[in-house]
Amino acid sequence: MTRSDDDDVDEVIDAWSEFLPDLDLTPLDVMSRMRRVARELHRVRENAFASAGLRAWEFDMLSQLRRARGSGTMTPSQLSSATKTATATATYRVDRLIDRGLVERNEHPDDQRSRLIVLLPEGRRRVDAAMRELIGAEARMLEGLDRTQIAAVIAALRTIADNVPR
Repeated sequence: MTRSDDDDVDEVIDAWSEFLPDLDLTPLDVMSRMRRVARELHRVRENAFASAGLRAWEFDMLSQLRRARGSGTMTPSQLSSATKTATATATYRVDRLIDRGLVERNEHPDDQRSRLIVLLPEGRRRVDAAMRELIGAEARMLEGLDRTQIAAVIAALRTIADNVPR
């Protein structure tokens, strides 16, 4: 991968350093690059999901079911909590996944008031295909970094995430 030494972020940093020479612009340098990578990552993820005929929210719900302990089933409230969506939103989304033949809603054997959302074979096939495509695309984004560099990026991002106001 070829790139010039200076890019548009460097140009922004250089320009601001003329106006505010006393200010350390390192945070702007780092966060501007992260924002650009995040935009590209969003595009890469959307394309990976689309390659399996899924949208991002569909992948999110199906992957929660795929990773569920046991039989790949969750209650609607568990699915809502895991995907950090409102119960009504999760219900609407489950209905769309049912319409597409990716999941089904069954009686809960232990709780008559609840249902179980079950991942169907077509849902499993699609979420697995999307995950394989996603990992390949994200690996390509990391080309040029060795394992030590990747570990350093992970550690740095964890620290940054810990500093995000909640």
